Amino acid sequence: MTTHHTAARTGRKIPPGALKAYVASLTGTSLEYYDFAIYSVASALVFPKIFFPGNDEFVGLLLSFSAFAVGYLARPIGGVIFGRLGDKIGRKQVLVVTLMLIGVATVLIGLLPDYSVIGVAAPTILVLLRLAQGIGVGGEWGGAVLLSSEFGDANKRGFWSSAAQIGPPAGNLMANGVLALLAATLSTEAFLSWGWRVAFLASALLVVFGLIIRLKLEETPVFKAIAAHGEQPKAPITEVFRKEPRALVAAALSRVCPDVLYALFTVFVAVYATKELGMTTGNVLTAILVGSAFQLFLIPLAGALTDRFNRRMVYGIAAVGTALYIPLFFLMIDGKSVLMLTVGVVIGLAFHAFMYGPQAAYITEQFPARLRYAGSSLAYTLAGVIGGAVAPLIFTALYAASGDWYLIAAYLLVAAAVTVVGLALGRNPQTAEEERLLADAASLA
Repeated sequence: MTTHHTAARTGRKIPPGALKAYVASLTGTSLEYYDFAIYSVASALVFPKIFFPGNDEFVGLLLSFSAFAVGYLARPIGGVIFGRLGDKIGRKQVLVVTLMLIGVATVLIGLLPDYSVIGVAAPTILVLLRLAQGIGVGGEWGGAVLLSSEFGDANKRGFWSSAAQIGPPAGNLMANGVLALLAATLSTEAFLSWGWRVAFLASALLVVFGLIIRLKLEETPVFKAIAAHGEQPKAPITEVFRKEPRALVAAALSRVCPDVLYALFTVFVAVYATKELGMTTGNVLTAILVGSAFQLFLIPLAGALTDRFNRRMVYGIAAVGTALYIPLFFLMIDGKSVLMLTVGVVIGLAFHAFMYGPQAAYITEQFPARLRYAGSSLAYTLAGVIGGAVAPLIFTALYAASGDWYLIAAYLLVAAAVTVVGLALGRNPQTAEEERLLADAASLA
């Protein structure tokens, strides 16, 4: 019996390679969200002026946000391309490619000449680079989750697969740290002319670090076992749609509430608190950063908790809690207290952590091991389009229509209900198949 298999049985030892895989998974998703946060700020403040200049400032902003949205819309393409390859040729090779694709595109954006230098080629190349980033991200998540979970103990998948989920708060904190440093040391003119580029070029450090770790890793024990049996699927995407439609729907729906909730507390709260409550952008950013710092610990804790208790139950309680909490949050911040805003955002992001922490484990365990990369990537990227991609636009439209928060609370209620349906359709963890694969591969070796 292998050490890995023994670990899965006893839960005493850390499986070989598991910690290195955890770090490799964490660095990739941190880079993704570092880029996401930097790009969000640049889309609002910088890109309309230097890549989409014109007489109408609003048109420039719309064009800039459209380029931003391309990154989301490209993700399912990446999910299909890399999800298929991940189940056919292995997790490790695909993850080296996705990390390079995201990293190179981000650095090239930092080096891209603006409209005044190369004319219409500038925004065209920006959109193409954003497309490349989106395709890379679409293939990155599923592999990053499998990397840490398939090296880790199958009976503690909630904890081991939470590595990829720590990426959003870690990336947000790094991006805001870099932006705060640039804002403190540069004038507005300097930031607009070259300072923003530093933030993009800095991502090269993360890429190099991530690549060094990933290149040193072996293929995951689970994929090695699948390959040893010759069980790799010939057409994984087709097989997922044909054999696993319920799993795909369950996994995708489970993602909607955490995505919409995250958009509320990291994007829309900034609009509401500054316009409706008269707070400063600094007040809101501080609240989001404090909430993100708490998430660094709460996400792996939530994942580990669902290894002890029923995963779907913990996830579902957090979804129902979210629906009940949103009206309370808006009442809490009605008094325009900065302290209450910070406490409110921390609690909101804690609810998010208790869904997002176990989400990776929940999504991957809906699919058999041989279809796990393709199935997980499809569910994650397709749900992203109907969840996180459109949520800020829906929040803005609902707020504009009502001038209040009631419709926003109703939207979160619907999102929570959708996620509960996804959890009801799903299945509990199945570790028997994985243990059989590993035991058989060990006896073959």
